[in-house]
Amino acid sequence: MNLNQTINKASQILKSINIQTHQLDAEIILSEIMGVKKEFLITNDNLQISNKVKEKYFCAIKRRIKKEPVAFITGKKEFWSENFKVNYNTLVPRPETELLVHNVIKILKNRNISILDIGTGSGCILLSLLKELSFSRGLGIDISSNAIKIAKENSNNLNLTNRSKFKVYDIKNFKFGKYDLIVSNPPYIPFKEIRNLSESIKNFEPISALNGGNDGLDIIRKVIYKSCVHLKNNGLLAVEIGNGQYFKVSKILRKFGLREVKKVQDYKSNVRCIISTKTRFF
Repeated sequence: MNLNQTINKASQILKSINIQTHQLDAEIILSEIMGVKKEFLITNDNLQISNKVKEKYFCAIKRRIKKEPVAFITGKKEFWSENFKVNYNTLVPRPETELLVHNVIKILKNRNISILDIGTGSGCILLSLLKELSFSRGLGIDISSNAIKIAKENSNNLNLTNRSKFKVYDIKNFKFGKYDLIVSNPPYIPFKEIRNLSESIKNFEPISALNGGNDGLDIIRKVIYKSCVHLKNNGLLAVEIGNGQYFKVSKILRKFGLREVKKVQDYKSNVRCIISTKTRFF
């Protein structure tokens, strides 16, 4: 079979089980296996592929049939125009989180700042910020030692090891430093709602990075509390939140003396990030 026939066959298999992105998934997976850009597949659609590549490809397609995320099959996900290594120990970076990065950069452009990333996962938020804020340094913490290993690899791949550090810490035990900016994409899914998530999320992404407790706000509360302790006066906190959590999170922020600077909406007009500033000593 040639490239075009192979992709079409895989695409039809994925379409038959209602995977909406069947064509794109088929192309991304094959381009990764062949080590070529996706555009190569289009311009060389009559190229014959070897049985070895074909066998490896359809093994990967079988993983996608089980709803495994394409990012875990390929081992990477594009975020802020860079490829970040991901695996079962990290969340798959999402476009909504790029909104957080974009808005923080707009506020802090050309500043020399210190950053703390709570629940860093793959390190995509911190490393994307450091990529744009070229005079800044940051620390990413996560309860998962396996996630920290991935974050360190991403830091090395992006040549940011001289400005970033990653450490294993539970947020409640973290006691070090004052920062100009604290960012976090914490777990914010109420525990009872995890079972309603798509198979690709609940069966493959780490539950510890999704589970926000009974009301989805357990970790968000801890992030806000720790931010009061570790933010410099007039420092910024940027936290990603779930749909419908804006008013509750705003109330928690006010309780701890944080004033909202900006609320960031996603592509469906849901508030998905709140940026606030520390207005009093804690």
